[in-house]
Amino acid sequence: MTVEIGIDTGGTFTDIVCRRSSGSSTHEVVFKVPSTPSDPSRAIAQGLNELITQHGVSPADISRFVHGTTVATNAVLERKGARVGIITTEGFRDALEIGRQMRTAIYELELTAQTPVFLAPRARRVEVSERVSAQGEVIVPMADTDLLAAAATLVDQDVEAIVVCFLFSFLNPTHEQRARALLDEAFPQLAISISSEVDPAFREYERVVATAFDAYTKPVLTTYLGRINGELTQAGVNAPLQVMQSRGGVSTAAVATQRPVRLFLSGPAAGVIGAADVAKEANVDDLITVDIGGTSCDIALVRDGAPTIRSEGVIDGFPVRVPMVDVNAIGSGGGSVAWLDGAGGLRVGPQSAGADPGPACYGRGGAHATVTDASLVLGLLNPAYFAGGTVNLDIALAQEVIDTTIARPLGMSVEAAALGIHQVLNAQMAEGMRLVSIRQGYDPRDFALVPLGGAGPLHACALAEELGISTIVVPRSPGVLSASGLLVAPIEHEVSVGFPHHIDKIELGDLREGLAQLDERCARLMAMEATGGQQVEVRYSADVCYVGQSHYLEVALRLDDDNPLQGLYRRFLKQHEQVYGYATEAKARMVNLRTAHRVPTTAGNISASSAPPGAAKPTHRRTVVLASGERCDVPVVRREGLLLNAEISGPTIVEQADTTTVVADGWSGRVEEHGHLILRRVTP
Repeated sequence: MTVEIGIDTGGTFTDIVCRRSSGSSTHEVVFKVPSTPSDPSRAIAQGLNELITQHGVSPADISRFVHGTTVATNAVLERKGARVGIITTEGFRDALEIGRQMRTAIYELELTAQTPVFLAPRARRVEVSERVSAQGEVIVPMADTDLLAAAATLVDQDVEAIVVCFLFSFLNPTHEQRARALLDEAFPQLAISISSEVDPAFREYERVVATAFDAYTKPVLTTYLGRINGELTQAGVNAPLQVMQSRGGVSTAAVATQRPVRLFLSGPAAGVIGAADVAKEANVDDLITVDIGGTSCDIALVRDGAPTIRSEGVIDGFPVRVPMVDVNAIGSGGGSVAWLDGAGGLRVGPQSAGADPGPACYGRGGAHATVTDASLVLGLLNPAYFAGGTVNLDIALAQEVIDTTIARPLGMSVEAAALGIHQVLNAQMAEGMRLVSIRQGYDPRDFALVPLGGAGPLHACALAEELGISTIVVPRSPGVLSASGLLVAPIEHEVSVGFPHHIDKIELGDLREGLAQLDERCARLMAMEATGGQQVEVRYSADVCYVGQSHYLEVALRLDDDNPLQGLYRRFLKQHEQVYGYATEAKARMVNLRTAHRVPTTAGNISASSAPPGAAKPTHRRTVVLASGERCDVPVVRREGLLLNAEISGPTIVEQADTTTVVADGWSGRVEEHGHLILRRVTP
């Protein structure tokens, strides 16, 4: 017996998936526990305890324990990271504060900082005399005494982490590496982040921001993951703790804490990986994923079975240059608060009731109407079976809060107000889906929709109709798909280096030498993983732009092409046409080289129980308010009763412990061999 556990921490619930394999048989246990925002590890300990005491899991049988976390992101959002100091090249002390000329809010009467100065105010930014040229040659050597004196001024200000970001260190990291060695010896209590390892690429501002965020979150992540490791050890679990990275691969916690800035999109990335795996089982290559949880909605696009990766993300409005699954996150979820603006217009989010006190219907003192309250009033949720019956919903409280805060001020019925809340939320999410599809040059009608999260399947049909999507793949356990994604994600490490050359002037030998050095660095990271000697897949890419262009695209680099550099250029032109709507045969240059080493994870297949084709039998009927506003008695079906080949016609409600699926009028569904429910539009 082998046991694999995936635990994803969300804003409202912590999702647990446990897969037990014996021979060729794999069984799955899924459930949720309330998140504990003050200390997320407590919810993880509770979930592990339930697996051991209530589901008979033996700690000795646990071979994998994978975690998706929002701790790094929350540390930034809540300003609870480490106290950081920065050491820079003389003359570049204010790079963090100057930033770029771009301003996101140009009409605000009171200007707010557009750069993350909170990471290290000017008093905690110091300079040393050293200089490397734009060709990587040492012009001014760094004096050890100067470096230690600069660090001492920061230590006197009680810093917990130090950033070292020298000019052109991505071409020659000698000074930064020496600085780290000196700091580790003189101040072993401090966390040290150097830019040549965190973000070895040109553009000084972006590099110092990424490295500063890395240092800001490093002590927090180290403490948090250490706490979870302690819980595992205490429970008798010998499996190493693995963590999901923003790019969509997992690594051991020990390696992850070396570069914690790569954990910002840990949870959302797992959801996209899980959705891609579900789509593969359902023979779907192109899909849009919509992950609707309690506080947010994360939207992503998957083409040819692989999620889109972007080279830069945005955290709390600040650009952070680390590879991430391209997720568009908006403040729309089950706990999103409905409110009226100054003109009396109905708005939903981005404020959320969160896990505590939660929506009003939770009965924990919530005083604001939320999307979950609206879903309950519309009859879409079963008050006695929410989260598998672990949370009892009070419909009277939901009706009262919607009536008081929305319906009466707008002069409408409670049901009309609840329907309006849903319509506003759906419009916001549909616009988010357009951003990842139409804005990128893709027609959403060519994609399937994969809804996930606790509220994803509830809104799937409405979103598909809004965008003309005709196929929906509802996963077997959509409410915990992020946790499932943790178990199918590959072990992966990625490193990059600045490589500024015109493509037509690059010598193939120099290119191969640069990639060999990257492969060596990746191999060292992979050696720290428990891969069991499995074959490592190697993928190369390069950041490419036109000569004189400011921004670049990541393009696949294939050394087995007849002419690797010409193949890179041609793919760049095609990609540029796709993203920007045009391409020209002008000269292009390479900015960065990148390599990714991965070991695919083999997960046991879970198949649905077989049954002859036929309509699913409802357990009961319930009155719901349809999207049209019509009240209607609809059949309610339990998901666990849907066997292979079972068929459904809308309108129907499908209930399961982790979510509720609304099959709208004009849609039909069928369960495929892995237990996923495929919905198709039958009327235009």
